Amino acid sequence: MAAMPAQRVLFVKLSSLGDVVHNMPAVTDLARHRPGTHIAWVVEEAYAPLVSLHRAVVEAFPVGLRSLRRRPLSPSRWSRLAATRRALRTMPWDFVVDTQGLMKSAVVARFARAPAFGLDKSSARERAASRFYDVKLPVPRTLHAVERNRRLVAQVFGYSLDGPADYGLASPAAPPMWAPRSPYTVFVHAASRESKRWPEERWIALGREANAAGLDVVLPSGTANERAASERIAKQLERALAAPEMDLAEAAALLAHARVVAGVDTGLTHLAAALDVPTVGIYVATRPELTGLHAAHAVNIGGAGRAPTVEEALLAFNK
Repeated sequence: MAAMPAQRVLFVKLSSLGDVVHNMPAVTDLARHRPGTHIAWVVEEAYAPLVSLHRAVVEAFPVGLRSLRRRPLSPSRWSRLAATRRALRTMPWDFVVDTQGLMKSAVVARFARAPAFGLDKSSARERAASRFYDVKLPVPRTLHAVERNRRLVAQVFGYSLDGPADYGLASPAAPPMWAPRSPYTVFVHAASRESKRWPEERWIALGREANAAGLDVVLPSGTANERAASERIAKQLERALAAPEMDLAEAAALLAHARVVAGVDTGLTHLAAALDVPTVGIYVATRPELTGLHAAHAVNIGGAGRAPTVEEALLAFNK
């Protein structure tokens, strides 16, 4: 008798960076419990290189919904989206699993011609998204985001969860060429929302302690305003570098080779924890019990409406 072909599973988790990282342990679980499964992932274009670092992901399908929203009249962006839709519709999938629970992700899940699984209306982030799924499953909203993803996928494929979250990332072999040759720490100080940021004077105080401990400080940034903040902080430190512009693969390489990372509630901080780097999550406006760092070598401090002190950060930094 001929062997049955491996099942083909398509995950849909489009964005943001932190959400994409939070989905990775569910992918690892599936690969471990169902060996030989062909796993693919639909994700925003910017995060496709990161998804490809997961050891179990065979192929990543980029969609550019964010860029299309910025330039809705761009023919090239519509053409790229149409090409991805055609590719998904023509491939034979056995399962499509949308772990995001948003209208946009539910619509993308229907691009593929296969049964779509997702959260029921009481569990999804947008209740209307559940209407698009063939099978709707409940997952408690009080769980951490990583465990919600793991719980949903375990229900779809009928296995029990065991063990801690494993992000399944292949660590980049070396840091970027421009990174310090001496031991360094990375301070992820920038965030999309002002309310998530930690005061600059506290980063400076923490940086001075890091320098005293023999660590250079690297300060990544995205926007011009964030880079200006990186330069202001760096000027107040003995050994610090405002990092040049970099893509996500380069950022992963930088984080993976840091001695320790400290960062606010933003995607790069979650990525550092997923890469198994000692990481301190500094929470100012959000609840770490729901979306905090979720890894063995990660510590969360602060919380919604309570910015941690420098002393708290130092204690966590030195653990």
